[in-house]
Amino acid sequence: QVQLVESGGGLVQAGGSLRLSCAASGRTFSSYVMGWFRQAPGKEREFVAAIRWSGGSTYYADSVKGRFTISRDNAKNTVDLQMNSLKPEDTAVYYCGARRYTGYAPGPNTYEYDYWGQGTQVTVSS
Repeated sequence: QVQLVESGGGLVQAGGSLRLSCAASGRTFSSYVMGWFRQAPGKEREFVAAIRWSGGSTYYADSVKGRFTISRDNAKNTVDLQMNSLKPEDTAVYYCGARRYTGYAPGPNTYEYDYWGQGTQVTVSS
């Protein structure tokens, strides 16, 4: 049974940093893409970043390029999201997702993902 557990959310001032972590278990993820999405109140869940577990290719939404970095730790089976220069508009619940790699760059669509974590709240105060 696949399980994704996010941690690391919290309250931070604008300009600050947070590091989110997603612990993945229940299968081998070497053929998977791991993604981070976020959902603000009243809005759709949106793509933030993704990484191929094998090879480490990364993908980012334009809104977070240069500020956020996604990485994976094979030994710990975790996928992290380092968030720097945070802005109030980054406030959201952040979700970790997993999907099989299909040979194409992963798109920003939630329906492409098979597994989800429960989410972790990130609040950025101005």
